[in-house]
Amino acid sequence: MSHSKKDVKPYFSIALGCFIVAISMNLFLIPYKLAPGGVSGLSTILYYIFDGVIPVGILMLILNVPLFIIGYKSKGRKFLIRSIFGAVTLSLMIDSTSILFNRIINEHFINIDKSMADPDLLLYALIGGGIMGFGLAIVLKEDATTGGTDLISSVLHQAFPRFSVGQHLLLMDGFVIILAAMVFHSVKLALYAAMSLYVSTKTIDAYLEGMRFSKSLLIISDNSEQIAKRLLEEVDRGVTGLNGKGMYSRQDKTVLLCVVKREEIPVVKNIVRSCDEKAFVLLMDAREVLGEGFSPLHLPKEGQVIN
Repeated sequence: MSHSKKDVKPYFSIALGCFIVAISMNLFLIPYKLAPGGVSGLSTILYYIFDGVIPVGILMLILNVPLFIIGYKSKGRKFLIRSIFGAVTLSLMIDSTSILFNRIINEHFINIDKSMADPDLLLYALIGGGIMGFGLAIVLKEDATTGGTDLISSVLHQAFPRFSVGQHLLLMDGFVIILAAMVFHSVKLALYAAMSLYVSTKTIDAYLEGMRFSKSLLIISDNSEQIAKRLLEEVDRGVTGLNGKGMYSRQDKTVLLCVVKREEIPVVKNIVRSCDEKAFVLLMDAREVLGEGFSPLHLPKEGQVIN
């Protein structure tokens, strides 16, 4: 792949992610006054305050300008350029597709909701948050953002390092949700927005960190040699012996470290139980495992895709 294609490809991915976010906002969030934090949520609130005179995309762009100015010094040039592209693209896509999506909503969604005593806002919040998270994750994977409060949270973290970036972000998103409750006079809408934000965050984590969950095990037993042998033979997983010492018994012990897939956990438990019923087993989540028997560690060759 030529350098020009490599340079352009991330921007196609960012544009795709922005399009997915625009679908989420125009179909499931903005029409139902769901403001799940961030600049998008604040823009949704302002959109209704101004009676729809100023489009949401324009409002997002206006709010993002000072954030990019503030975050200019704390972010790299590549990150800033891609993020500006993402912010502008998202704003344009939201406004350019809103007419189409509003027509779809008026013809299919609103008529259905009018026949219901209470529109299913929970469903819209969950689906909207999931789709938004998926789109944002595509953007974030390309070392970019769509602007928003994540930029200002990074700056605040530098000024107030006592609190993490996530805590600053949670504080600002919480402020937007509380503001939505006050403006729309509905705690219910605010709670749905908070749920949408939670789903969006979890979707981003799942996409960026991987869906292939594994388990790492620490096994402490007097029969570590026998357990290790059976794990190697019956589960076909590598086992590493770590030197440990019981601080109560003052005896040296071999602590076994092994990583297995979720479906292999019952087999491992049975092996340990049959070898030593008094063994101590600690299971920990391993979000992404690279190496032999799991996802490849090496870089993909040209044209090769690693899932």
